[in-house]
Amino acid sequence: MNALTAPPAVAGAGIARLRGFVTSFAELLASTRDEREILESGSKLLSRLVSQDDWLPVEYAQPDPDRYRQYLLHCDSRERFSVVSFVWGPGQGTPIHDHRTWGLVGVLRGSELSERFERQPDGSLRAAGPAEVLHEGEVEAVSPRIGDIHRVSNAESRHPSISIHVYGANIGAVERATYALDGKAKRFVSGYANTAVPNLWDRSTRS
Repeated sequence: MNALTAPPAVAGAGIARLRGFVTSFAELLASTRDEREILESGSKLLSRLVSQDDWLPVEYAQPDPDRYRQYLLHCDSRERFSVVSFVWGPGQGTPIHDHRTWGLVGVLRGSELSERFERQPDGSLRAAGPAEVLHEGEVEAVSPRIGDIHRVSNAESRHPSISIHVYGANIGAVERATYALDGKAKRFVSGYANTAVPNLWDRSTRS
């Protein structure tokens, strides 16, 4: 275990941050269905969450030696949104893929390389500009409206990176697709790496 995956000195004490984020995001979705407002206001909420690194339980920050991991942290009871931690080991990344709903990505630890793609008239995919490096505390948005096809990888060559994602659905249950550069699609449903989620609602302790 290294410094990027080890629990903070006050491990677990900050779970209230995640509880507050979930509550605020639910209130946002109750107040508007406008995607622009959701992404703008939601980005601010997520930016505040990932600006502090004292709340993610260590069991949802563990890398896998073979592939990246996707841990469910919370799913709204009506599946209006889900919150996920993505953990990337050195050299790990996703294939080119879509989401089919809006999403927000905030880097909690390390840094990540984000490459966007756009479809060409012949159905193939082409890079939509240069790759961007997202650093700790930075947030980006995706959606079918603004661009939904991308590839993400760990920009750290020696350490894991962790990002917190928020999606407008139960993302682990959404049928999506990965893509080859020629545009050929392959169906997938991602699921999650964990079978239990953090208990956000126990207020018997200071957390």
